[in-house]
Amino acid sequence: MIDARGLTHAYPDGTTAISDVDLTIERGERVAVVGANGSGKSTLQLALGGLVTPTAGEVTYFGEATDAEAVRERLGVLLQDPNDYLFNTTVRADIEYGPAQLGLSKERAERRVAALADELGLTDLLDRPPFRLSGGEKQRAAVASVLAFDPDVLLLDEPFGAVDAHYRARIRDLVHDHDGTVVVFTPSLDTVPEIAERVVVVGREGTIAADASTRAVLTDGDLLTDVGLRPPTTVRLFAGLLDDADVPLTVSEARERLRDAL
Repeated sequence: MIDARGLTHAYPDGTTAISDVDLTIERGERVAVVGANGSGKSTLQLALGGLVTPTAGEVTYFGEATDAEAVRERLGVLLQDPNDYLFNTTVRADIEYGPAQLGLSKERAERRVAALADELGLTDLLDRPPFRLSGGEKQRAAVASVLAFDPDVLLLDEPFGAVDAHYRARIRDLVHDHDGTVVVFTPSLDTVPEIAERVVVVGREGTIAADASTRAVLTDGDLLTDVGLRPPTTVRLFAGLLDDADVPLTVSEARERLRDAL
């Protein structure tokens, strides 16, 4: 679905955010791209989404296009700051924008908006201007906007930021149930086991430090420490007590381990 070769991007002040990145995302994959703040993972998302022009390298989309604009309707890019995504006069207009660009019928678009608004607690906010929303409400509205046109690929930068535990779970479930390919960019590893089967680690120099299964990465304490990350809470709790293959990655897995032990 996405193939990046030698991707490098330096900002005008000379700061190199990502360097010589090779990354392939296959159809239907669930991938988490993790890295410490300032590692370059957000720049990588922008480059993969065609929102910045790389200094070097190239991205190929769906095995055919090298111009993201040619396949824009198939790419859903959620930016880190929801204020960069919400630009219409009402929340409803923002969520309807994507379906309208694709020529969906008004009835179908309205059903899509209503379903997402209900799922994300936005029904009573649909006619409110986005600037009057709280941070968490803006985040939920931005997520609804990018999901509304049902893109083939989702590139989501910190979709769980600023939302409470209830809506974090709702967003996680929506992402999990998406029919296409999902790539989530995040500095927090606690949600990664629930959304990704593969983890790509961006190191301190904007290079790929690791690309492996979720379990292999999240149980590698030395790797995570080297790149400025902490393993998920459950991994830290059980590390040293169980073999890496048995260490629980999620709370539900930890509950099962404790139930078996007792």
